[in-house]
Amino acid sequence: QLQLAESGGGLVQPGGSLRLSCAASGSTLDYYAIGWFRQAPGKEREGVSCINRSGGSTNYADSVKGRFTISRDNAKNTVYLQMNSLKPDDTAAYYCAGLYYCSGPRFTQWGQGTQVTVSS
Repeated sequence: QLQLAESGGGLVQPGGSLRLSCAASGSTLDYYAIGWFRQAPGKEREGVSCINRSGGSTNYADSVKGRFTISRDNAKNTVYLQMNSLKPDDTAAYYCAGLYYCSGPRFTQWGQGTQVTVSS
């Protein structure tokens, strides 16, 4: 079964950048669309971005458009989320999930996530 592990989070100042990684094991990543989600304290988990199986189609939440970029390297079984111009409101635990397709149901369970903190 497909298993995903997030990494790359940390503490960064406003305006800074981070690149998150979503590494797959148990199956080849190219069978799945991959979505990034985040959850801040006291808020519901929300979708951030998604990339389809071929990498030819992506989508983003309005709050991150123009600042975040999702990409995939199927040869490395990894999906990335490049986050630029980070804001304090981006502070959250970030999770990735395998999907049947970007507008469809999740295939994987939620993992531990990786914490992103944007603060001066």
